[in-house]
Amino acid sequence: MLSAFISALRTPDLRRKILFTLGIVILYRAGASLPSPGVNYKNVHQCIEQVSGGDSAQIYSLVNLFSGGALLQLTVFAVGVMPYITASIIVQLLGVVIPRFEQLRKEGQSGQAKMTQYTRYLTIALAILQATSIVALAASGNLLQGCNLEIINDQSIFSLVVIVLVLTAGATLVMWMGELVTERGIGNGMSLMIFAGIAARIPAEGKSILDSRGGLVFTAVCVAALVIIVGVVFVEQGQRRIPVQYAKRMVGRRMYGGSSTYLPLKVNQAGVIPVIFASSLIYIPHLITQLVESNSSNPGTGWWSKFVANHLSNSTDPIYIGIYFALIIFFTYFYVSITFNADEQADNMKKYGGFIPGIRPGRPTADYLRYVLSRITLPGSIYLGLIAVLPNVFLGFGNGGGIQNLPFGGTAVLIMIGVGLDTVKQIESQLMQRNYEGFLK
Repeated sequence: MLSAFISALRTPDLRRKILFTLGIVILYRAGASLPSPGVNYKNVHQCIEQVSGGDSAQIYSLVNLFSGGALLQLTVFAVGVMPYITASIIVQLLGVVIPRFEQLRKEGQSGQAKMTQYTRYLTIALAILQATSIVALAASGNLLQGCNLEIINDQSIFSLVVIVLVLTAGATLVMWMGELVTERGIGNGMSLMIFAGIAARIPAEGKSILDSRGGLVFTAVCVAALVIIVGVVFVEQGQRRIPVQYAKRMVGRRMYGGSSTYLPLKVNQAGVIPVIFASSLIYIPHLITQLVESNSSNPGTGWWSKFVANHLSNSTDPIYIGIYFALIIFFTYFYVSITFNADEQADNMKKYGGFIPGIRPGRPTADYLRYVLSRITLPGSIYLGLIAVLPNVFLGFGNGGGIQNLPFGGTAVLIMIGVGLDTVKQIESQLMQRNYEGFLK
């Protein structure tokens, strides 16, 4: 592996891409530590220490994870990559619902360019909305509940608008940097940004576990992390290979086809998207209750408010974990059903003379693909749900302490391993094009 890494650095084109990617990641982490104008950085850190592990820290855990801890600190890149991820998911889902979007998706490069432009516009709109929400919560003291210190010094309209504009510009700059990495660097730019944010938090969170729980618990966490990582890598690489045979056909004077290949269906076909959907949806009741009670004279007195406060705002509650797990399974099936079109796959195979041995082309092939996909989606959805609720279970058993900082469970480990494998495969393919041995042997 070391020789492959040296070969990658010796190749001028590949070395340029790696260094460019590292430079963008360093700039992103610098912006994630730069305070926004008008924010009292000292009070922010004191509030984070006071409410660490509380409901307000848990309820924003997903967005804070994607921003690399920048959200609760209200830095320039506090909004981070979440607007772009949300916009990409919305545009992808609209491609199934709206015929115009589906037509653009089939137009090739020109259609993809228009889809990307729509995603950018929607990203800016979502960034403005999210930045406004964050600033409003920070100004009212609801961003970090349980802390009485002022996070924003000047709460005039002008000052709040300036902070919103800075956060929106930061999200737009992150989107641009991510696209630059995708075009000129290595791997998916947005995924690498999230990877860098998560990786930057691991040393501090590991030290927090060591200081608060002792060496024995820290060793147990490291062993558990290793087991989880091995299991996630095993499942992420797992796939069902459906054999496909192509018949021989004459085109002019040449004969094509007659080859055998396979159609790979991954066990985790949906990736981390169902976890994002479930986390966003389970947060909505808390957000609605918070907005309604801000204008109420008797907050927290209704049965719905009590239910949300006791069960849907506490990530260690069994009801919360059960609903979260069920939502992940539902969204896994939902996302796989809209992203993998069995009828389209069957038509493409039939068009080029391909067929699955023992299955007739056309509709029987599409029915067979749907059957196989539904069978492998079940263990994939259960695997996603178990990995996602691991931090909640550990937090419940650990009674707070340092276990809340466990960085090797849930969405973090799924993103890090997925991005790491994808980046290594891309470097591997570029090395193999230059007749070098790759990382994977």
